[in-house]
Amino acid sequence: MRKLSGLRLPHAKQTSGSAIQTLPLPQKVLIPMSMHMGTPCTPIVKLRQQVAVGERIGTSDAFFSADIHASVSGTVTAITDYRMADGSTCKAVEITADGLQTPFAGLKAPVYTNKEEFIHAVRSSGAVGLGGAGFPTHFKLNTSDKIDFLIINAAECEPYITSDDRTMQEHQPEIIDGIRRIMKVLDIPECVIGVEENKPDAIRLLSECAAQDDAITIIPLPPVYPQGAEKVLIYHTTGRIVKEDELPSQQGVIVLNVSTVAFLEEYFRTGMPLVRRNLTIDGDAVKNPCNVNVPIGISLREVLTHAGCDFEKTVRLIGGGPMMGGCLPSFDLSVTKPTNALLAFTEDRRAVQTACIRCGRCMQACPMNLMPTALEHAYRRGDQDELRNLHLSLCMLCGCCSYVCPANRPLVETNRLAKEFMRKK
Repeated sequence: MRKLSGLRLPHAKQTSGSAIQTLPLPQKVLIPMSMHMGTPCTPIVKLRQQVAVGERIGTSDAFFSADIHASVSGTVTAITDYRMADGSTCKAVEITADGLQTPFAGLKAPVYTNKEEFIHAVRSSGAVGLGGAGFPTHFKLNTSDKIDFLIINAAECEPYITSDDRTMQEHQPEIIDGIRRIMKVLDIPECVIGVEENKPDAIRLLSECAAQDDAITIIPLPPVYPQGAEKVLIYHTTGRIVKEDELPSQQGVIVLNVSTVAFLEEYFRTGMPLVRRNLTIDGDAVKNPCNVNVPIGISLREVLTHAGCDFEKTVRLIGGGPMMGGCLPSFDLSVTKPTNALLAFTEDRRAVQTACIRCGRCMQACPMNLMPTALEHAYRRGDQDELRNLHLSLCMLCGCCSYVCPANRPLVETNRLAKEFMRKK
């Protein structure tokens, strides 16, 4: 099988040996009501209301959404407007912690007898993709298509990030039991776990944990970015091709992030919804790179302070990986469900743009065989038909084109703008 194009990046996985640390409880958290793909939630708590850990504080009637819960016990001290990293705004709930971490009295392990009740429980958990995309998990699972493969995305192909790697090293039983649970409820006969070869400890530990289960296969993959992109992972693990404007379920597969699966199993054991997450802190402005477990809503400043970040020297702060992550405008934003890494750098390495020299490197690097320069020209002209003809919707915004461009053209940024342009039209 021919492998899709990609890049051999310096992966800088220096925190792969750093066990996950639990940070001290913050004095307060600010929990945004929009931290998943789909419809934002509406706050359902009031000022001065006492809340407990795991209590639902935001919800939506829309199915393409995910409930939001309190990550600390304490008092609601503000319901305010929150400006997100992309400049848009949503409501946010501020909770001043009482330090007790009292769990919500109504929490209990979910009971289900069929697929519909299982999916309802997943929705109630607030589960979203923990690999960075924030796609509501129950929406993926709610399909009438015949599913042949459950694919676990454990590639973690972005440089620096090791939060999934540490989850695999520290929580294999939850991952494997979670896989078995999902396979049984959704009647999926096979599961493949795609892990890049640069995570040997994770591969060994998962293989040992799943050794007695013939339905689960761990597939080591070359460390070629973007190995963890959904369409790329599906092709490299099953050989199936997800066509343009087609859902993975239409090809008989469901893809879930490995940390999402670990969380779901913990939820079905305890009833505690998604109120905490693991993330990597790294970058040359960070004195002590590490992996941490924090409550959702804690400020980025507090997390970075724990890792010894030099705020005065930091000129670029990235949420996620350096390829697909986004620049963050403030240290005072909150950790949200999709936050899998914080990277602080002392220099901005963006170079001066020059004219395209028509070298074709962007086309050679693109896993989807697109023509980034042609897409750039079509967007500049506002040509919707040409953007469709050039298959803009297949672009994964992986950044391979921009990375290899000797002229430093903002090709992936242009495609992001083009996608927004097409959505509005």
